Amino acid sequence: MKEILCFGDSNTYGLVPGTQNRYDRDIRWTGILEKHLYKKGYRIIEEGLCGRTTIFDDLYREGRNGSSMLPTLLESHKPIDQVILMLGTNDCKTCFHTTPQKIGAGIERLIEQIKAVDEQIEILLISPILLGDEVWKPEFDPEFDQISVEVSKGLKDVYKEIAKKYQCDFLAACDVAEASKKDREHLDRENHLKLAKAILKCIEKSKLSYDFGEAIA
Repeated sequence: MKEILCFGDSNTYGLVPGTQNRYDRDIRWTGILEKHLYKKGYRIIEEGLCGRTTIFDDLYREGRNGSSMLPTLLESHKPIDQVILMLGTNDCKTCFHTTPQKIGAGIERLIEQIKAVDEQIEILLISPILLGDEVWKPEFDPEFDQISVEVSKGLKDVYKEIAKKYQCDFLAACDVAEASKKDREHLDRENHLKLAKAILKCIEKSKLSYDFGEAIA
């Protein structure tokens, strides 16, 4: 079996917009990948965590710094054939006072950690969906502000250049999916499916290519 590690935040975990619940496995984009790839010899390793950042420590929740956790996960799941890396949304929070370029530097550190384990690991770098307008309102997520939304809009171009630098496959999630109107932050059922379809096409074109078979309904 080929092993694909999906390393991300709440949109990899599968948080249901506007709740503290999690979508069932067959709804999460990771679960959809598993359904279509397992019989073809691929296993999906889900490593999504709500609040996870690239390199920033959350003062209120332990274990959210992705760079502190990734090396351990790479070792515990070894050997890994591909890492699907989708982080950056939580880095946009007001408390981190960051920019697309600083978040990009965090992504570069994660890529370097992957390559330090094995240069042969394929990497699919995904820039996250955009934060929705008014995400900072009390009924949504006041950990963000208007600047956060603008920072999220700058991630696509920064990540694309990083993918070129490290010769990674690249996908902009904001080109294929969007945040739910319920919370302006998380994927709903429909958009998990849209993202899964786009990721499958990327895998089809990668060095880990497989018999694509029937398209997802």
